Amino acid sequence: MTKLVLLHRADSVYEDVPDERYDFPRAYLKAVEEGVGDWVVYYEPVKAGPRGYFAVAKIAQVIPKPGVDGRYLALIEPESYLEFTEEVPRLVAGQPWEVALTAADGGAKAGGAQQSAVRRLPEGEFAAIVRRGLPVDLEQIEATRYDRVPFEADEATAPFERPVIERLMSRPYRDVAFRRKVRTAYDYRCAMSGLRLRNGGGRPEVNAAHIRPVERQGSDAVRNGLALSGTLHWMFDRGLLSVADDWTILVSRNKVPREVSDRLIVASGKLCLPADPRDRRHPENLRWHRENVFGQVPLEGPQPWE
Repeated sequence: MTKLVLLHRADSVYEDVPDERYDFPRAYLKAVEEGVGDWVVYYEPVKAGPRGYFAVAKIAQVIPKPGVDGRYLALIEPESYLEFTEEVPRLVAGQPWEVALTAADGGAKAGGAQQSAVRRLPEGEFAAIVRRGLPVDLEQIEATRYDRVPFEADEATAPFERPVIERLMSRPYRDVAFRRKVRTAYDYRCAMSGLRLRNGGGRPEVNAAHIRPVERQGSDAVRNGLALSGTLHWMFDRGLLSVADDWTILVSRNKVPREVSDRLIVASGKLCLPADPRDRRHPENLRWHRENVFGQVPLEGPQPWE
């Protein structure tokens, strides 16, 4: 097994869906096959945007692309894709993260090396990139982010640093990273009410909801998330609300009184979208929610508006 860097650009002619599949030509088949069962880092090339290294995932298998000669798909293992909470710049103090991209003087090599769609990545470089994009102490950072008294770590009692892969597979850690990315993408505003609420200490009162739950093969990609207030999150998970392909908010009218939905949902009746189009919901996730959750979950006990 070999760790890899995979180049991805949103405007590519290849049909990449980073949390599902990576589309590539035969020239990279040997390298990608070496990466099956191991982790990859996604990288945005300079001409495509400013993100640099932006996510990790694990390759489950490689298959020929149906109906396209000479093209292949690297299928991403469910629950493995995770976006960095801090996008990792291509250079740090003028130096690349990857030795393969480093010139003799320590700067970046000129030419096509940086544009190779697939690059092998040594373990140490993988760990360094992930550590920068997903901080070891992310859970602690988020837990104390809005404390009035700054947290001061005691070096003598600093927590043990979990190995990189263990951290990437930790559900609590992934939940924190997902919540941070989704709430940031929506600017801490509820996507259905349009409200940006904070408590007295400045802590955002908005949740990060998975459109397709992780336990139902959903990913931790921002495009599989919605920032929702507590009540609307509850209603969405129970199929009282969903979203159409044109961003119209759908209401289960036989279960939700109109006066309730009118008070909770933004007047336009349309989802409030993230500023970055790459963070907007993928139609397949919305379709899945409409077909498998909307109007199908039996309600028991008192409702939050009663």
